[in-house]
Amino acid sequence: METDSATLERPAPKTPPANARTPVAAPPINRAPNNTGRFRPRNLIFGAVAILGVAWGVHFGLHAYHYENTDDAYVTGHLHRVSAQVTAEVKELRVEDNQRVSAGQILAVLDPTTFQVALDKAKAGLAQATAQKQQAHAAVEQAIAQFAGAEARADQAAAQVQQLEAQRDLARVTLSRTEQLFNNTNGAATQADLDAARSAFQSADAAVNAARANIAATKAAIESSKAARDASIAQESAADANIAAAQSAIQDAQVKLGYTVITSPVAGRVGNRSIELGNRVQDGQAIMAIASADMWVVANFKETQLAHMHAGQEVELTIDALPGQTFSGKIDSLAPASGAQFALLPADNATGNFNKVVQRVPVKITLSPEDLEKFGDRLRLGLSAVVDVKVR
Repeated sequence: METDSATLERPAPKTPPANARTPVAAPPINRAPNNTGRFRPRNLIFGAVAILGVAWGVHFGLHAYHYENTDDAYVTGHLHRVSAQVTAEVKELRVEDNQRVSAGQILAVLDPTTFQVALDKAKAGLAQATAQKQQAHAAVEQAIAQFAGAEARADQAAAQVQQLEAQRDLARVTLSRTEQLFNNTNGAATQADLDAARSAFQSADAAVNAARANIAATKAAIESSKAARDASIAQESAADANIAAAQSAIQDAQVKLGYTVITSPVAGRVGNRSIELGNRVQDGQAIMAIASADMWVVANFKETQLAHMHAGQEVELTIDALPGQTFSGKIDSLAPASGAQFALLPADNATGNFNKVVQRVPVKITLSPEDLEKFGDRLRLGLSAVVDVKVR
């Protein structure tokens, strides 16, 4: 009954005035339970991601400080274009595409018939020139002998003239004495003696004149034999020239005949073979290529990356065709000009509107001998690479 009396004693609620605003009750506060001590995996994941991000950023920063990097790089090496040196038909083909070959190995054989005939003809020309040389040499020897004989006859004729002149002088003296004796009154010489002396003088004088004429003829013979000797010597020189020409023709024919056997200039692998049996190849036509086993990497670095780069620096690189493999090497050299300067049509910045473009400079990188020995058979010219050069 106490409860009822308390209820009866509670005052009645006051009625608010008509113009008073009814207060709006505040929403109830939903207090979350305190989970401070409970383990939450999401927080751990966020923390791990943050740590990994910081570690990656530090690693990236250190790598960027110590290394210069580019993916504009490729494997290259010596690519030997093998061409035909003569025009002929392909008779034998001894290699296939992608086949390994050694230096000096026969790649193809061309038809040698035409060049063998040319060689035989050149040898016949040499034999003919040699025979002409022998004939010319004999003519020279004969002309020299004739010249020597003419000179000897000239000397003999000169001596004969001196002898005859001496006889004529004696005949003149005898004639003079006989005339004096004949003209004397005592008659010491007869008319017959005078006639004999005069005849002897005239005969001696005629002999002298004949000897002098013989000397002139001998001199003419000397000049004739001399001309014959010079002509024979010229013929011999011409024969020597013909022999030299024939020998050159033989050498040329032998060289062309040798060109019918096409060999590999280096050891490597065959590629881009473009001939078949029976094809007629032309002089200078490329028939295949030999990629040598000596390879390196050319990396095109921006000009802004070259400040601390020089020959001898260590390089780390990867090749797209060999994932998971890291190669080591060294910078061999830097190109003397940017790649744009070696282009077929280099840009001329002095004309038109100028837009600055960062240039790239080719850098030659040699691979370590160990990597070449281990992966050389799997490397191919033109493969893409990513290069890191340690500059600090």
